[in-house]
Amino acid sequence: MLACNQQAGNAVTAIHNTASSKNTASVYQFSVAALDGGVIHFSDFKGKKILIVNTASKCGYTPQYKELEALYEKYKNKLVVVGFPANNFMNQEPGSNAEIKEFCTQNYGVTFPMAQKISVKGDDIAPIYIWLTHKEKNNVLDAEVGWNFNKFLLDEEGKLIAHFGSKVKPLDDEIVSRL
Repeated sequence: MLACNQQAGNAVTAIHNTASSKNTASVYQFSVAALDGGVIHFSDFKGKKILIVNTASKCGYTPQYKELEALYEKYKNKLVVVGFPANNFMNQEPGSNAEIKEFCTQNYGVTFPMAQKISVKGDDIAPIYIWLTHKEKNNVLDAEVGWNFNKFLLDEEGKLIAHFGSKVKPLDDEIVSRL
């Protein structure tokens, strides 16, 4: 658990006024398998901001689930939080999808959408994370997912506007001020 605190960044990469009429890249092109067995269609979130977070159950940052749920509850009329469990960092998300769902519900009362476990980096990186982390795909920025609980904020049109490192908590002003 201590390793989470060693490598996580508090960096905030924000984009201001970089979107142009040519920038048609949008997260709405993606649908992903949901932790509950359904499908998360990002196009269903048109008109709301979206906060995408890679999560893990055995990380020093795992308590951020509580703030993610609080953020979702407080702003759900204009924000959707989507969690992506990933086991990319020191085997900190070893559970099955069913175990992850039970953990999130029982320990943090998570009600925001959660995707099935994916990879957020490496050779088996999920397509949505390729889009989030590569400027040639999202038309905005290159970003590296350096640890669990990195956050990507998208605007009401599904365009990437900011990337936050693990140390930036969900209720920190760096995030809330952009909602």
